[in-house]
Amino acid sequence: MELDPDKILGQFIYDPNAKLLFNSGFFIFLFLGFLFIYRMLLPHQRIRILWVTLFSLYFYYKCAGIYWLLHVVIVVVDYNLARWMEAAPTRSKKVGLLVVSLVVNLGMLVYFKYNVYSELWSELTGAPFDPSKVFLPVGISFFTFQSLSYTIDVYRGELKALNNMLDYAFFVTFFPQMVAGPIVRAADFLPQINKTPLVTREEFGRGVFLICTGLFKKAVISDYISANFVDRVFDSPLQYTGLENLFAVYGYALQIYCDFSGYSDMAIGIALIIGFKFPANFDSPYQSRSLTEFWRRWHISLSTWLRDYLYIPLGGNRKGGIRTYVNLMITMLLGGLWHGAALRYIIWGGLHGLMLALERFFKRHISSSPGPIRVALGGIFTFHFVCFCWIFFRAQGLDNVYSMLSQIWYHFEPQYLGDFLRGYTPVVFWMLLGYGLHMMPAYLERRTEEMVTGMPVFFQAALITLIAALVMQVKSAEVQPFIYFQF
Repeated sequence: MELDPDKILGQFIYDPNAKLLFNSGFFIFLFLGFLFIYRMLLPHQRIRILWVTLFSLYFYYKCAGIYWLLHVVIVVVDYNLARWMEAAPTRSKKVGLLVVSLVVNLGMLVYFKYNVYSELWSELTGAPFDPSKVFLPVGISFFTFQSLSYTIDVYRGELKALNNMLDYAFFVTFFPQMVAGPIVRAADFLPQINKTPLVTREEFGRGVFLICTGLFKKAVISDYISANFVDRVFDSPLQYTGLENLFAVYGYALQIYCDFSGYSDMAIGIALIIGFKFPANFDSPYQSRSLTEFWRRWHISLSTWLRDYLYIPLGGNRKGGIRTYVNLMITMLLGGLWHGAALRYIIWGGLHGLMLALERFFKRHISSSPGPIRVALGGIFTFHFVCFCWIFFRAQGLDNVYSMLSQIWYHFEPQYLGDFLRGYTPVVFWMLLGYGLHMMPAYLERRTEEMVTGMPVFFQAALITLIAALVMQVKSAEVQPFIYFQF
């Protein structure tokens, strides 16, 4: 068997069609090499921090090419602005420096995400939309928000400005969560940087458990139902019955959860294995009994970021009922816009904001505690409302939204249920398994985690191998990118 040196070296060069993903073989190869050197550098704090930062920048280079330089810009700008802000003698100067940080970070988002080539611009002007002209650096919405949390906290006096730029570069570029979250707060992460990482046997086992569950959710359940059913229906809803369209909506709800929470699980697990702790980003959101509860369980790092840096500064619920509802709507509309420059994202955010406001209104005027029937109905309604909103989030334009809803309402055709179940047996199996695992009681999930955590290392390695083999059996021809890479 001949080795092609050019092909091997080419693996290390940025390829826009082969971004570096956690669920790729090349990442495993790179990570094992990184881990080997990392373990040797544990006693050498500054060199270890430099090594992780350089690897993180390379990781982003493999995801976005030359745009790794955006991290350099953010690090240099926000590090210095925070120091000057802390030393500023007057509040007006502090405000001015904070505005510069906001302009730089949000300016990047506007330039790349909300420009004249965006879907939103085409919808507003009537110009044809050409997706090939849109280039969005991977994860830009995540690392800009993460950096902003630092400068805002320094401005508020809740955090001391760092005295070492390398530490700040480590925080902004840390590779496990750099491109798709969770959005880690400076106050939570910075104190961990200069401590010698200590990974207990239990933490290592939990890291293995999270990597395995994340890989299973993403590369088995999400990718399979996406490639074999969901994408086909959403791309051409009129070619399928309303029944198939409805199942595709349920499928997408599971797909996006497994895809995004799978990435978060792997990111948290990888960070834990190398000695860093991230907060949870998902908590079985489809078990929620209200939309308010859903947003406490879904994409927790973003929802809490929006709460602390947008909703509360707007006044939160401290300025009366009407102002509270307005603040909720503004927060969710901007949360929708954060996801993408298109009217469908704004509608998605607006629907969530409207329902959150209605829930708060009824909660204020209905004082009785809900009984078991109302709780069950609340859970069913919340799940289906979230699924309805996902149609706007996923569909390629509002025409597709209308087509899908029209098929479900006017051409449901339930008599084809048997044919559907026979024709899509593997898809239905993975959907039932995915929802079944998601609805599993918390104590069973903890028991499973404890079982994996308590395994000898040999059996943990065997578990990872088994999951990898399962991935190979069900995966499509190409490694599927994570949905939230586009944000």
